[in-house]
Amino acid sequence: MPSSWVYMMANRWNSVLYTGVTSNLIQRVQEHKRKKYPSSFTARYNCDKLIWFEEHSDIRVAITREKQLKNWKREWKDALVVAMNSHWKDLSEEWELKGSAGTAARGRSDEDVQ
Repeated sequence: MPSSWVYMMANRWNSVLYTGVTSNLIQRVQEHKRKKYPSSFTARYNCDKLIWFEEHSDIRVAITREKQLKNWKREWKDALVVAMNSHWKDLSEEWELKGSAGTAARGRSDEDVQ
């Protein structure tokens, strides 16, 4: 079954967050890092650090989750990030070293989303 991903990107200082959804997390993160869309929010605010993600088997659930997170308070998003990535490091750096997103820490499953 195809995977979908909800993810958060941050700028260097973790002062700006972006929440997105995609069916190809590796490709989408690379697009953010390369500023493929120069006028996009992530390009304008230099959000090129993957700080959090979770996998879903249904894109509709992922889109619902993305919308939910976009309505959350910043402190709730911060707590979600810290639960997966306490040091706010760029999780995609592991992919470059190990060559695959499959070796990175997994996010929560569909069943964990409320």
